[in-house]
Amino acid sequence: MSLQTLPTRLPTEVRQAAIVDAALNLARSMGPAQITTSDIAVAVGVTQGAVFKHFPTKDAIWLAAMSWVHTQLLGVLQEAAAASATPLQGLRAVFMAHVNFVVAHPGVPRLIFHELQQPADTPTKQEARALLQGYRQLLMGLLNGAAQQRQVPAELDLDAAATLFVGIVQGLVMQSMLSGKPAAMRTQAERVFVMYQRGLEAQA
Repeated sequence: MSLQTLPTRLPTEVRQAAIVDAALNLARSMGPAQITTSDIAVAVGVTQGAVFKHFPTKDAIWLAAMSWVHTQLLGVLQEAAAASATPLQGLRAVFMAHVNFVVAHPGVPRLIFHELQQPADTPTKQEARALLQGYRQLLMGLLNGAAQQRQVPAELDLDAAATLFVGIVQGLVMQSMLSGKPAAMRTQAERVFVMYQRGLEAQA
């Protein structure tokens, strides 16, 4: 069922989810700062007053959206890692799962980049930071496991390897945003991860 055909009366949780979904969809082509509650209301198919009935402010909508991203993205990455036979395979699975998530939800990186650039330490920015911290913990666990299993050199700088992993993904995401072709990330990601893996496996 499309958002435009949603019934007038819905449970609060369903309506809130529809509003968050609409906000993230709008962020595919607009910066979060430019998206108004009126835009969101039109996308959902309700009045602006109905939006404010479920969220007191636009900031509250973005906080809910970031909380959804935190839960969904981290969950997808953790599942990808858990389903892998080895830590190194887990790194590849996490890399590709992140890319696939961005391809499916291109508005998400716009929201994350927007919030991390804000000078104030808002609740939404805190949620984004918590996501990145959880992501980093997952990577450090996989990298440490790979070192223990001698899939990578024992003396590998794990902190630097985790930083490089995140930086590569962010670079791919940024290029996809500039080109307007997020699906192209999949082809690039395969080649880029091979280079990253070779770097990990090389002698330190």
